[in-house]
Amino acid sequence: MSADQTSSAKQASTTSTAASSSAPALKEWPLWEVFVRSKQGLEHKHCGSLHASDSQHALQMARDVYTRRQEGVSIWVVQSSSIAASEPNDKSEFFEPSSDKVYRHPTFYEIPSEVGHM
Repeated sequence: MSADQTSSAKQASTTSTAASSSAPALKEWPLWEVFVRSKQGLEHKHCGSLHASDSQHALQMARDVYTRRQEGVSIWVVQSSSIAASEPNDKSEFFEPSSDKVYRHPTFYEIPSEVGHM
């Protein structure tokens, strides 16, 4: 290797090291949740998570990872920190109050015979 090639290699190595140390590591990127709507579906379904630097990067990565076989028609990405969720321990507070609303369960209605099988 000539002196010029050695110098160029050292400079490239130094530049590469400096660039990688200034860019955040993959683990430091925010976590994104990925939802994909299939060709046959009407709703988006959660299919996984990934780390990305921003929303556009997350969309590109989600496309590459979760729709490799052209099975999706739409992708949503949501930063995990933006999702509000109930805790499983709070189940009674969230779901039991609906049991006292009988109008949500039409079991007490008489179905006229003209309606047929419903």
